[in-house]
Amino acid sequence: MVDLSRRIAAEALGTALLVATVVGSGIMANRLTHDTALALLGNTIPTGAILMVLITILGPISGAHFNPAVTLVFALRREVETNSAGAYVLAQVLGGIAGTFLAHAMFELPVLQLSQTVRTGNGQWVAEVVATFGLVLTILAGLRARPDSIPWLVGLYITAAYWFTASTSFANPAVAIARALSNTFAGIRPADLPGFIVAELLGAIVAMALAGWLLASPKSATSIMAQPPGLMRD
Repeated sequence: MVDLSRRIAAEALGTALLVATVVGSGIMANRLTHDTALALLGNTIPTGAILMVLITILGPISGAHFNPAVTLVFALRREVETNSAGAYVLAQVLGGIAGTFLAHAMFELPVLQLSQTVRTGNGQWVAEVVATFGLVLTILAGLRARPDSIPWLVGLYITAAYWFTASTSFANPAVAIARALSNTFAGIRPADLPGFIVAELLGAIVAMALAGWLLASPKSATSIMAQPPGLMRD
């Protein structure tokens, strides 16, 4: 087990680089084209790619959550201690904000901004439930089936979810908070954050519940017969 300080550092660094990629590629795409679809594609590909890289290199240190919704799930599953989970979430939020500031600095924009981009309504909230549900299910099922493929699975899922969800798949409360501090292509109005965060946490919890049932190991006939008669069930 890696000590907590290095795990926290990995979570902060990973979330910072993830957000810097999301915000930075959005700024670059918006400068290079006035075609919104092409700009979104220019935002999508770097995000999926950086996730594969970050999960591969930082996963062995912290588990590469980079996402409070993911950390919540692992805490509820008792795979991360409560104190560690709180430290993870704080590191993710602060790292995400630092990533936004870094992107602004690279593109010579004002470092401190508030987004004016409206992202609200039932469609957006449903999209965030779906996006986060799919992300958490991908992680949990991937860990069960192909743990070595998690970087690819998560990167590819987010790449797809950018395009099939109405919200472009934030699926991450820390990233949503960080993007509220950027009045650029990737931004979200601060007033719209509560709806997004609630939807994301709801999607994560539903995915955890479904995965707990869907991925449960079936009892063998031998183990069932070995139970005392009073514990037998149909």
